[in-house]
Amino acid sequence: MKTFTIGAAAALALGATCAQAQDVTLRLAHWLPPQHAVPQTGMQEWMDSITEASGGTITFEVFPAQQLGAAPDHYDMTRDGIADIGYVNPGYTAGRFPIYELTGVPFLATDGPNAAKAIHEWYAGDFAAKEMGDVHFCLVNPHEPGRFHGKSEIKVPADVKGLNVRPAHSTMARFVASLGGASVQVPAPEAREALARGTADAVTFPYEAMKIFNVAEETKFHNDMPLYLSSQVLLFNNDSYGGLSAEQKAVIDEHCTPEWSKKFSEGWADYDKGVREEILNDPEHTVYMPSDEEVALWREAAMPTLEAWKEDVSAAGGDPEAILEGLRAALDANGVLYK
Repeated sequence: MKTFTIGAAAALALGATCAQAQDVTLRLAHWLPPQHAVPQTGMQEWMDSITEASGGTITFEVFPAQQLGAAPDHYDMTRDGIADIGYVNPGYTAGRFPIYELTGVPFLATDGPNAAKAIHEWYAGDFAAKEMGDVHFCLVNPHEPGRFHGKSEIKVPADVKGLNVRPAHSTMARFVASLGGASVQVPAPEAREALARGTADAVTFPYEAMKIFNVAEETKFHNDMPLYLSSQVLLFNNDSYGGLSAEQKAVIDEHCTPEWSKKFSEGWADYDKGVREEILNDPEHTVYMPSDEEVALWREAAMPTLEAWKEDVSAAGGDPEAILEGLRAALDANGVLYK
């Protein structure tokens, strides 16, 4: 005679109930190439888990590589129902999400997956409702800390002066400007072309982008100092989420948690570490690790970016010190605060 735990029995009951719900296919739009680590790992695992947990009543149709619209438009596409689910980089729309832009300030977090969990815990409550209330907030997905990669060596902040840099997001654009560089604002899939044409001299990217976007063909010099995060979010159209059955909503809710933000981000982090090792061992590339004194210069150079963020949040009616302390506390609790 077989026995079941309470958890297993509840899961079977939920599956049986979901099996009676109306089948739904959710359109998920993202701007990454299909072969990117995110759609190949965390995103696929997340979709498969939802389909299984819903008894097959929730399935997905994926539109990659900006098929439904440009990368900066994915928030509005999700809000307006062009997509049921959107993979969004909030930093592509400068000033629109001033609280969330804190996640891109340099020297906050030391890894991606645990930062994903921390950022989710910090942002998902009042902040998400305040800044992203016209969509349904689900997950956070940062990459491993990004670095500077250039056509020439970038060792200290002064080396950025006079360079044209493709920044990861609006916060890094502000940082580049504070160092005397100029920003070349293009989405990640267009960065290699900007470098090849000479429009850009350098980029801020995680290591994995060197491979997936073929940026390593144009940038042979790498500063190995972990610098910043670019934290994407996964969002639902409110009507799409609201139109699900109660049981289907429960399945989605179980997959929109801090723990799933971490899980969703792990495959990307593993891929990034692998590409870093490849570049470290490639004689065609020069990888530089700043000294402690040089890191101190970088950290000092990042302070105006943090202060500018504080001014933006104050202007929007927020308490920047309390917001900053809240994120730092969440990162520290998850063991990834940059100290």
